[in-house]
Amino acid sequence: MKKENGIWVMRLLWIVYFILITAVCRLPLCAYAKDAACMMPDRPEAAGEGLVGILGSPAGRVAAADTNGMEYRNYLQRVEGIGQISELSDQGFRVIESQVFCIELERFGEVSFIPALDERYHRLVIFLAGEDGSIVYRTQELVTNYRIRGKMMQSTRGIAGVAFQDVNGDGLTDILLITSCVDEGSFPVKRTVRVGDVLFQNGQGFYRDWRLSDEINRFGMNKSLKLMTAFVMDGDSTEFLYTAVTLEELLSHGFEIIPEQCYWREFEKLGRLRVVPGTFRVAGYDMFLIYLVNEQGNIVWSFQPMGDYDNLYALRGMTCKDVDGDGMKDLVVLARYSREDDRGGMVVESDYEIYYQRTGGFDTDTGFKETYRCNDTDTVEELVERARAFWGWSVEDGRIDDKDIDRR
Repeated sequence: MKKENGIWVMRLLWIVYFILITAVCRLPLCAYAKDAACMMPDRPEAAGEGLVGILGSPAGRVAAADTNGMEYRNYLQRVEGIGQISELSDQGFRVIESQVFCIELERFGEVSFIPALDERYHRLVIFLAGEDGSIVYRTQELVTNYRIRGKMMQSTRGIAGVAFQDVNGDGLTDILLITSCVDEGSFPVKRTVRVGDVLFQNGQGFYRDWRLSDEINRFGMNKSLKLMTAFVMDGDSTEFLYTAVTLEELLSHGFEIIPEQCYWREFEKLGRLRVVPGTFRVAGYDMFLIYLVNEQGNIVWSFQPMGDYDNLYALRGMTCKDVDGDGMKDLVVLARYSREDDRGGMVVESDYEIYYQRTGGFDTDTGFKETYRCNDTDTVEELVERARAFWGWSVEDGRIDDKDIDRR
């Protein structure tokens, strides 16, 4: 009995020892975090930095990902070492000439706004230069430089738009920026996506609010400068389109159902659901989404067929039919959308999406769409037949009765 008690005492002592050692090792980190948190209220220029910026900022993650930190340090040395515009090319930066502007800023006076892309890592740096070509301000702390987390190599390819205006009402000119990036996650063809950012001017230069930038990009407010301005200045947001859990919640925020294409369908894996397409108008754009709603009014699934388009121009058709031949209804959506081109003009295009029903929900088509680009004369029925041919079957095969599937 005494021997067993002695063993338990030893185990308890080892546990206490381990806890003490762990606490001591964590002290410097805790103290650092406490100091960082204390700095946040006193440093408006560090909004979006503070505790998050020091311990978990994109810069911190990149540095931590590089075991030696050499790549990141060398890159920063190149950025900080540039004193004149003429040195940009020698340091491996390509100036985006179409987005160079002369602007008047309260903090710096008349300067040149010069965006430059690092040709090795595809990271964007914003430079402000005086009349003599000397660099008076620079920053590479942009969301676009941290899309691929923990990596030096990024996917920025250019700038889709930039604007200069006071968006927070402090009398200082701010910078709204939209970059074009390659979506490394898209397969088999890489898509171009937009990334929005806002640089707020203050007495020292510019600062960013990481949380604001996150909301801009997470809820699709990065499609145009007009949308970003409406979000930052007026608080107009599409957030509810992505977070609502009931149809009633959507309608209470101004979501408008497209009645011609709204109907009930029996989905093999999800049961009887109402297909609810609709729009929400913000900053002059119609944002288009489709929801599947059950008999209790709860949202079971949602689709965002607009992709990177700015606006729904016209919904040309929708249908729930088996496309890939597995006996389950899929969803085909055909519409016309508008977007801004590189010169600021409006382009209207027809596009489609196919969503395949699976056991746990729906998968977005990637195979057929890479083989066929629709045009303005295509119909939903023609798309269905083309997609079925891609999957190697048709209704005539006798596998399924197309009329029966439409009636359910």
